[in-house]
Amino acid sequence: MARKKTAVLFGGQSSEHIVSCMSAVNVIRQIDREKYELLLIGITEDGRWLRTDRVEDIESGVWRESTVHAVILPDAGKRCALIRDGEKQWEEKIDVVFPVLHGLYGEDGTVQGLLEMARIPYVGCGVLASAISMDKLYTKIIVKDLGIRQAAYEPVYREELRQMEQVVRRIEAHFSYPVFIKPSNAGSSRGISRAENRAELEAGLHEAARHDRKLLVEEFIAGREVECAVFGGGSQEAVASGVGEILAAAQFYDFDAKYFNEDSKTVTDPELPGDAAEQIRRAAVAIFKAVDGYGLARVDFFVREDGQIVFNEINTMPGFTAISMYPMLWEARGISKARLIDMLLEHGMKRWGNTDDEGCFDNNKRNSYDG
Repeated sequence: MARKKTAVLFGGQSSEHIVSCMSAVNVIRQIDREKYELLLIGITEDGRWLRTDRVEDIESGVWRESTVHAVILPDAGKRCALIRDGEKQWEEKIDVVFPVLHGLYGEDGTVQGLLEMARIPYVGCGVLASAISMDKLYTKIIVKDLGIRQAAYEPVYREELRQMEQVVRRIEAHFSYPVFIKPSNAGSSRGISRAENRAELEAGLHEAARHDRKLLVEEFIAGREVECAVFGGGSQEAVASGVGEILAAAQFYDFDAKYFNEDSKTVTDPELPGDAAEQIRRAAVAIFKAVDGYGLARVDFFVREDGQIVFNEINTMPGFTAISMYPMLWEARGISKARLIDMLLEHGMKRWGNTDDEGCFDNNKRNSYDG
């Protein structure tokens, strides 16, 4: 059987560019080369699309010096990437894309929209689920209708910061300190801070506003930080893994604590009070379905001392770095990283029904899920 041409997208224009590269290295090394022929496309922080042939170049960062350009064409009749090397250019047909992109311009429905236009199957959530889940404010609006407990919040828009005094008074009328300030559309804890007083609140709002025009101020939840992995969607029933716990080395699980502090640890199957673990698994699947999830997601919660669970956020393209929870949770259930990647690719190729050996798209075979 002919190998499926698989494009792996990595890097991107978001603040999570480096994390995406770290994730891509681990994904690429687990892909079965007997089943899949790889096309590696990196997107630089300034938006250039470049081809590289070696995973080692992604590790070192040398890929950013590539002179070979590679872009996915939106032309649905071609379903291909256009490669340009100096004076020469050619097209390479693509059967499936694994967009290992985190954050804006990758995990937010933008790349997914391009792939929908091109009619190329891809791994992960569709446009709607990606956009909603990336936007913490709109995720909260949807989860509210599920009756799942979540942190109380106050939305703030960047333009409102011109009247900082009014914003601060509104927040202080709603919450006691400490509070958390977050960009609505950023991931990997970028731009997130904890404020113990008014001065820290103002500084946190300005920092979050560097990452997004829409901000959230949330009540402080005293609890353990836990995560749950979900796989499935479409014609395949969504299933949840076990629960993993984050033991952050910092006051909270910020970007540095998550990726660069060796004292931060993750534990699979921690002992939780009551039936909190099962509640989390049920809630994770319910939230995944509510946002119209497909493929994969990691759903994050807090667990209070009394066993009450509190939803935090959902990530539709969770990290695949060496310390990332999503693959670890499935490994704890006996699914190796290589098997997990294969499952995700197979599931991605089924999003519009089966493709033939030439990777043809058939609109009449689309599942009820529309991405």
